[in-house]
Order: sequence, then C-alpha cells, then structure tokens
Amino acid sequence: MEILKSICLLGAGLFMSMITLSGQNFVETKDAFQQSYIQEATGEVSAAINSLKGVYDEKSYEINLRLGWLSYQAGNFSESLAYYNNAISLMPYAIEPRFGIVYPGAAMGNWTLVMKQYEKILEISPNNSIAMHRLGLIFYGKGDYESAKKYFGKVANLYPFDYDALNMLAWSYFKLNNFREAKVLFQKALLHTPGGTSAIEGLDLLN
Repeated sequence: MEILKSICLLGAGLFMSMITLSGQNFVETKDAFQQSYIQEATGEVSAAINSLKGVYDEKSYEINLRLGWLSYQAGNFSESLAYYNNAISLMPYAIEPRFGIVYPGAAMGNWTLVMKQYEKILEISPNNSIAMHRLGLIFYGKGDYESAKKYFGKVANLYPFDYDALNMLAWSYFKLNNFREAKVLFQKALLHTPGGTSAIEGLDLLN
C-alpha cells in the first residue's frame, strides 16, 4: 500500500509539472533557457539568472532547478538553497535537486543538510552509488571509519572493480587496523588503476 501511495504521489507530481509547462508561454521560456545557457558558458552568470527571472514561475520545477544551480555558481548560496527547496517541494521523489542542493549546503558548511539529502536520496534510490560514496567520504572525514566502511563496502559490492570504491574501502580498513583486508583491497584497486597514487601509498605503508 505504501509503495502504491508513493507511485501515485510521483505520478501526480509529474502531471502537475506538465500542466505548469503547457500553461506558460513556451517559446519565451525556451528562449530564456537557451539564453541562460549561452550566458553561463561565457561567464555571465548574473545575466543568466536575470534571463530566467524574467520568465520565473514558482510552480516550474525546471526554472527553480536551473536557478538553484546558477545561484550557486554566482555564490548566492541562500538563494540557491531556496530555489532547490522549491524544486524539491514540486518533485519530492526527484533526486537531481537533492544532488544539487548539497553544493550550496556544503559551501555554507551545513553538513547536516548535506547528509540528510544523501540519506533521502538513498531512501528513494537505495543503490545510488554516488550518494553512498559521498556519505562514505563524509564519515571518513569525520573519523567514523566504521560507518565509512559500511558505505564504501556497499559501493564495492555493486561495483567490485571500481578504483575509488576499492581504494576508500581499503583506507577505511587500514584506519580500523584491519591490515590484511586493506592490503587485498589496495592490490585490487591497483589492478584497475596501476598508477593509483593513493592505493600505492597505502600499500607502501603496509609493506
């Protein structure tokens, strides 16, 4: 029943987004998006923001998502958070605005927000390796190597021949003084990337 409810909510969100798009002046909005891409590419981020603000619709997922990114690029982190939160409210089962909002969140040092978004992404998409790897990096940076090992281990189970997953799982085992496991994982990582400096450093410490 809970799964059916989630599907119904997701479908309703998509339907409302389609209604909003069809009710706008599509040509004007498309032109504003195109102009914003050109301006961003030439470093005119503020102009790109203004182009989209000229056609702003608070019910448009796409405009809020784009303004969230551009505001982050411009260093307007509070505005970026607001736009991304609007996008999340409009499409709560989308993971792209949650990946987006972690950028201004991290820039503001709000690691609670960042971790909450990665955890929510994993609720929606349990095998999302990007969210798992980034959570692993956060826990590793905090010195919580047991939690880091858990997340890196999940990524390595999904991608057993991925250098980054194997290398960080190896370092987690190393920090937990499980040197035999660490050595095997560093070696596996170097089969993927023989010149991997981090894995080489780890093996040197173990030899």
